[in-house]
Amino acid sequence: MKEIKWGIIGCGGIANLFATSLQALETGTLLAGASRTPGRAAEFAQKHGMERVYTDYEALVSEPDVDAVYIATTHNFHYENIKLCLENGKHVLCEKPFTVNAVQTLELIELAREKNLFMMEAVWTRFLPAILKLQELLADGVVGEVRTVKADFSITGEFASEHRLNNKALAGGALLDLGIYPITFASIVFGEQPSRIQSSAVIGDTGVDDRGFYLFDYEGGRRAMLSSSFTHNAPTEGIICGSKGYIRVPHFLGATQLQLHREGEEVEFFDLPYDEGENFKFEIAHAMECIEAKKLESDILPLSTTHAVMQTMDTLRAQWGLEYEGE
Repeated sequence: MKEIKWGIIGCGGIANLFATSLQALETGTLLAGASRTPGRAAEFAQKHGMERVYTDYEALVSEPDVDAVYIATTHNFHYENIKLCLENGKHVLCEKPFTVNAVQTLELIELAREKNLFMMEAVWTRFLPAILKLQELLADGVVGEVRTVKADFSITGEFASEHRLNNKALAGGALLDLGIYPITFASIVFGEQPSRIQSSAVIGDTGVDDRGFYLFDYEGGRRAMLSSSFTHNAPTEGIICGSKGYIRVPHFLGATQLQLHREGEEVEFFDLPYDEGENFKFEIAHAMECIEAKKLESDILPLSTTHAVMQTMDTLRAQWGLEYEGE
């Protein structure tokens, strides 16, 4: 397999996890990074052994040696960063959420296809061994007919008003940052987006959703009860309820274990761990395999699914009257 040379746009916290995950693989190299924050890219390079450093993104995407770019900027910049990469002939792996809304996502899908370039949203959960095993178990009908999914991702902390979670100018709020995970979990289980969406949200002082509660209806009476918050504490877990049992997935977004509960039987555990600090290696490896095979999109996370999830989140925000600048 050809070695893929990567560039990174945005050298903040999550970019560090990408770098350490890439180092765990043998088929990719982190060649270059760009940050508009003075000194940040140089500091990042020293930490990760990165060869080239830039203070503007245009210089990075102009590098002929860079094959693909990982985008790790805040949500509000994803659209323009992805577009810049595509227009300069670079394959793209972009952090979730892919863009701020579905209109932006669709425009970029069309551009990527026009340019004949691979593009994928970096939703690491979908590529984890435990999640792939979960899909296998569900396909085998181990809990019978799946009828209900429950999932929550909530965190607490002292987040300043300018923090990305609180900052409306950065497309902040619980939904795009945290809520996308339980929504993704339901999408993984049901393999489709809901036919009916009901929701409520608590809008905080900065104008973004502090907490959100999402009730999804699917054909055949199936339901998903989902939530996210950055102002209260709750167990981060997903539960899949079927006619013959249920599966509990502790910390489902970074799943390492499945707990299968069937009536009258001992709990069955499926342990599929990975090394700490290498959380993203499965999605990166998959992206590089796709690029090597000259695919334009992933079969695990197709662009149509990214677009559909974004449409779902658009619907939720519309129900709350939450709009971001420029929409």
